[in-house]
Amino acid sequence: MKKDLIKELIRDFQTRNLPKVNKRLVSLPFNPGKIVSITGVRRSGKTFLMYDLISDLTSKNIKKENIVYINFEDERLDMDLADLDLIIQSYRELFPTIDLKNVYFFFDEIQNIQNWEKFVRRIDDSASQNIYITGSNAHFLSSEIATTLRGRSINYEVFPLTFKEYLDFLTIPYDLHDPTNKAKISNCFKNFLLEGGFPETVPLAKEIKTKTLQEYFDVMLYRDMVERYHITNLPVLKYFIKRIFESITKPLSINKIYNELKSQGYKIGKNLLYDFIDEAESVYLALSLRKYSNSILKRELSEKKYYCIDNGLLNAITYYFTNDYGKLLENLIFLELKKGGKDISFLKNIKECDFLITEKEEIKSIIQVSYSLADHETKKREIEALCYVCKSLKKEEGLILTFDEQDIIIKNGIKISIMPAYKYLLKNLER
Repeated sequence: MKKDLIKELIRDFQTRNLPKVNKRLVSLPFNPGKIVSITGVRRSGKTFLMYDLISDLTSKNIKKENIVYINFEDERLDMDLADLDLIIQSYRELFPTIDLKNVYFFFDEIQNIQNWEKFVRRIDDSASQNIYITGSNAHFLSSEIATTLRGRSINYEVFPLTFKEYLDFLTIPYDLHDPTNKAKISNCFKNFLLEGGFPETVPLAKEIKTKTLQEYFDVMLYRDMVERYHITNLPVLKYFIKRIFESITKPLSINKIYNELKSQGYKIGKNLLYDFIDEAESVYLALSLRKYSNSILKRELSEKKYYCIDNGLLNAITYYFTNDYGKLLENLIFLELKKGGKDISFLKNIKECDFLITEKEEIKSIIQVSYSLADHETKKREIEALCYVCKSLKKEEGLILTFDEQDIIIKNGIKISIMPAYKYLLKNLER
């Protein structure tokens, strides 16, 4: 009987010890007065953020009996919308004297239940305003929240670890003044560049880490994309995902990929590829970056670049970037800016610029990424391009992020700061 299973799940969670949680730079609010949704790629730490809050609640003398945690990916659960009310019924039977308004509800991956938002709204209306939900699909949660739960929720987006969090997991201080510690940070940054920041993989040996990341990718591809969106043309999907990743740091041409597939004998519509890229974004496998324009409309309709959610995942599923540290560094910087909540875009006209950071439509930073400037021609090209962009945007400063080079150059009245990427990430990116 489903009710018996739900009771078992509720009691089992309340009686077991929670795993050790490493603190993240983002934390969930206590008594927010709104439904809290947590979205992000699989295995990025959404569940552990819930565990962290639950630990904080129990430390504030909230009893475990006042906490309900349900993981909707539990294979024993086979629920639809009508079954969700059994959760409340089961809890009332277990704890008839506890007022529901004092109960904290944690629903993990609730997006698996169609029309889940109606159930959550009913709880919010009539029982408790302490509701936390997670989902690995940005579009499913955002569309449902935008309609049924408009004005009732706040969203937290969770990504794999930032570089700061990565150092925290390894218990390495941020101190760049101590030469020994600085060397450790530089070495860690090289590992982070290649292996990424999915929390579970940080302590793993390289071979196991690669296998684990490949399994992550398979789940995202087959469960999150193929099953959820009923995709039948798997060969085309696999080829398309491969081409997205090969195109990172460059604008993606759907027309080009469409013609490639057509020449190989695949009879598909171009709209299918647009659907694929939208679905890859919805499960956080790929993230888009728009071209900068003064016009908001032009920005929305402009060509896009796409980046992979994690460098480790990128290296685990393709050997295309094994020795291309420049593209890996650009992918990493994009991710760190995104994790930091920055409003970013790229510039492409006569000269190109990797990242513009804007605040309220005002450009605050102009950033170029180059793994190394040791080659004279590379250094000259990057500096001249950045100077041109700064002048065209009427800005007096630009920044080049490298692996480990540092300098300040004044050229044509423009100040160009050259800085190791790890130093920028530790000093300049605050949430």
